[in-house]
Amino acid sequence: MSFVESLRHSRLLAILRGVKGDELPLLAEACRKSRLRFVEITLNTPDALSKITSLQRLSEGSFEVGAGTVLTADQVRDAVRAGAQFIVAPVLNLEVARVALDLGVPYIPGALTPKEVWDAHQAGAAIVKVFPIRCYGPSYVQELRGPFGDIPLLGCGGIRQGNLREYLDAGADAVALGASTFRREWLETGNLSALVESLDSLVAIAEAAKTTDA
Repeated sequence: MSFVESLRHSRLLAILRGVKGDELPLLAEACRKSRLRFVEITLNTPDALSKITSLQRLSEGSFEVGAGTVLTADQVRDAVRAGAQFIVAPVLNLEVARVALDLGVPYIPGALTPKEVWDAHQAGAAIVKVFPIRCYGPSYVQELRGPFGDIPLLGCGGIRQGNLREYLDAGADAVALGASTFRREWLETGNLSALVESLDSLVAIAEAAKTTDA
């Protein structure tokens, strides 16, 4: 199964920003238990590269680890050397796209307007991150589906358990989930059960949406 096919099947990508090194084992266990398949660590996280390496090892092959907030070609190279299996960015950068494609790593750039979505797709994006989608809501994804029915779209920005299903039903192939999923108090107290419960709920919503689509 290709990267895009696998992400479309999972429908969920978790974003870790500002995570601490000693929290990675807890996060990895929660992701393994809940069958979450894609996790990114943003490069504006302190020591992000070493944390990507650590999380990739802790994944035990049960989920893929990517680098987020990637803005330069050098960052792509550094992230891939650290073990990143996919690259995520808030905007399209053609040099970043070229390097990621040369290295054989899926590239997920951010876009918002129809032209930006099209440009990202033409540049070789594996899936286009519609960001920040919270500004327009699920109906905007539905509108994009009119002209761009075959372009894989990842909704990102303000998506949480309460509105996840709306974005999937509107036509998002997958969605990105952030701080509301990995609450700081759960990480600081080592609350594995709360993390797993949160992730299990999201996975269940995604699974139900797939059943409806079928």
